[in-house]
Amino acid sequence: MYRRRAQSLFITDILIIWFSIVSSYFFRFHAGIPSDYKVQMFVYAVAMTVLCTCTFVYYRMYRRMWEYASIGEIVTLLKAVVAGSVLAFGAAWMIDAGRYVPLSIAARTIETMLLLMGGVRFAWRLIRIRLVDKRSTKNNVLIIGAGDCGALIAKEMMTPSFSGNRIVGFIDDDEYKQGMRVVGLPVFGTRSSIAEIVKAKDIHDIIIAMPSAPKAEISAIINICKLTNAKIKMIPAIHDFIKGRLSVKALRDVNVEDLLGRDPVMTDLVGIAEYVTDKIVLVTGAGGSIGSELCRQISSFQPRKLCLLGHGENSIYTIEMELRKKFPELVLETIIADIQDRSRLDHMFRVFKPEVVFHAAAHKHVPLMERNPAEAIKNNVFGTKNVADCADKYGAERFVMISSDKAVNPTSVMGATKRVAEMYIQSLNFVSKTKFVAVRFGNVLGSRGSVVPRFQEQIMNGGPVTVTHPDMIRYFMTIPEAVQLVIQAGSFANGGEIFILDMGKPVKILTLAEDLIRLSGYEPYADIPIEFTGIREGEKLFEELLTNEENITATQHNRIFIGKPISIDRSELDLELKRLEKVIGETPMLVKEVIQKVVPFHKQQISKTG
Repeated sequence: MYRRRAQSLFITDILIIWFSIVSSYFFRFHAGIPSDYKVQMFVYAVAMTVLCTCTFVYYRMYRRMWEYASIGEIVTLLKAVVAGSVLAFGAAWMIDAGRYVPLSIAARTIETMLLLMGGVRFAWRLIRIRLVDKRSTKNNVLIIGAGDCGALIAKEMMTPSFSGNRIVGFIDDDEYKQGMRVVGLPVFGTRSSIAEIVKAKDIHDIIIAMPSAPKAEISAIINICKLTNAKIKMIPAIHDFIKGRLSVKALRDVNVEDLLGRDPVMTDLVGIAEYVTDKIVLVTGAGGSIGSELCRQISSFQPRKLCLLGHGENSIYTIEMELRKKFPELVLETIIADIQDRSRLDHMFRVFKPEVVFHAAAHKHVPLMERNPAEAIKNNVFGTKNVADCADKYGAERFVMISSDKAVNPTSVMGATKRVAEMYIQSLNFVSKTKFVAVRFGNVLGSRGSVVPRFQEQIMNGGPVTVTHPDMIRYFMTIPEAVQLVIQAGSFANGGEIFILDMGKPVKILTLAEDLIRLSGYEPYADIPIEFTGIREGEKLFEELLTNEENITATQHNRIFIGKPISIDRSELDLELKRLEKVIGETPMLVKEVIQKVVPFHKQQISKTG
C-alpha cells in the first residue's frame, strides 16, 4: 500500500514538474515559444525532474503521511521545491552554454509546482477524511477553552485517527473570542451557553481544554457540564502542556477530585527537609493508603533510611518494589510486625533507632469496629501506646500520629479509640523529649474501603448505589494532598499539638453518588438507582474537627490549624487504660460500656445542624 501510494505520488510530481515548466514558457512567450528556448525548456525540465526528485527524496517527501499534513509539511514542501529549482536553474545555465532561464519562468514554475503539489497532497487528505466520514458514526464534540490548548486538541481530532468524532465548536469566556472562529470552528459563547449548545448540537462529549485554569474554575465548569447528558473529559495538567506532551490520547475522564475544586497544596520544602532529610524515618501502616503515600512523598526528601513497618506482607512488598524502582538510591528497611507486639517493636526501635516516626497504622472502619470493639482498642489505643512509648524510650525527635475527625465528639468505637490515642500522646509529650503531635482530618478519596471505590463498584455492577442517609455530609481530601499537609504539619511541631487540616467545604454523600453516576456516563435514578439504607451504628450525619474544649489557632500554612492542647491528668488516663486492658476479652457490649466511660459518646445527630 505504501509503495503504491509513493509511486503514484512520484509519477504525479514528475507530470506536475513538466506541466509547470511548459506552461510557464507558454505564458512567457504567449504560445509562440522560440526554437532556441524550446531546447532550453527541455534541458530545464530534465534538470528539474532529476534534481527535484533528489531533493524530494532528501526531505523524505514520499515517506510522509499526508492525511496528517500541517504547516510543517507545507514548509518542507517549499524547501524541497525551492532547493530543487535553484539547482535546476544552475544546471540549465551550465548545460545551455551560459544562457539563463528567464527569472519570470523560474518564478512561475516554482509557484505552479507548489500550488499543484500542495493541492494534490491536501486533496488526498480531504478525500481520505470524507471517505472515512461516510463509513463512520460521528460523536459530536464540544471543546471548552478556545486557547492554544483547545486549538491543538481540535487540530489533532480532525485527523483520520479520530474520525469517529466531529468537533462542533468551542466555548470560551473571553469576550474577544465571541463570534470568532478558531481553526475554522465557531466559538459559540461563554460557559452560560454550555447546556443550550449541548442540546442544540446534540453533543456527545465535552472536552475541558483549560490546563492552566485554577481548580476552582475547573470545578465550576464541571458542575455546569455534569447537568448535561454529555460525557466529560479533561486535558492533563499544565506542566504536560508546557513540556509538549499534550495529546488527545492523554485525555482523561473527570474524577471526583476535580469536583472538589481545590488548588494544589503549597508546601515549605525547606522546613520539611530540615526534619526529614538525612534522618532515619519510620512509617507504621506503610502498606495502607495513607502510609504508602507517606512513604512515596518522604522518599523524595532523601531520608538516610526509610523503615516500612506493616502487618500485611503483600502490601509492604508492593510499596517496597515501587520505591526501589522510583528511588534506587534510597536505603529501605521493610519490617513485618504488629504494633500490638510490644517486644517486637522494642527490638525494632533498638536496632534501627528511628528519629522521625509517622504513625499511620490503625483500624479505621466505623461499622466493623462497632462489631469488634476489643480489636479497635488493641490496635488503635494500645498499638499506638506501644509505638509512642518506644519512640520516647529510644529518643525519637518527632512522632506524628494520623488521627481522624471521628475522634471529635465521638459517636463510635473507632472515633473513641482515636481520641484516647490522641490523649495518650498529648500526655506523653509533657514528660518526653520527643515532640508528639497528631494530625486530624476527614475522609480521603480513594482509600481502601472508602465510599468512592464502593460507589464505583456498585455503578459498574449496574446499581443500586447505596447511600445511608440523604442528608449525610463528609469532608474529603485526596490522599496526596492529605499526606503533603501531614508532612508539613510535622515541621510545625513544638509538641502536644493536634493539627487540623482545612478540608474545604463538606460534600453531601448523596450529591457525591449522583456525580459519580453522571461521570460514569449514566443518569442517576433513571439508569442507576440510588437506595437509602439508613445510618449505620456509630456513624454521624456530619463530622466535626474540634472538640468543645479546643480553640483553633492559625499556623504559617493557610491549610493547617492548631487545636489548643487540653490539660490531661496522666494518672487518671493510666487508670482508664488499665480498665480498658482488663475488658479486652469480654463481650463487645461490656467493652463499649467501658470505653464510653473513658470518652463519653455523644448522641447521634438525627438532622443536619452543622
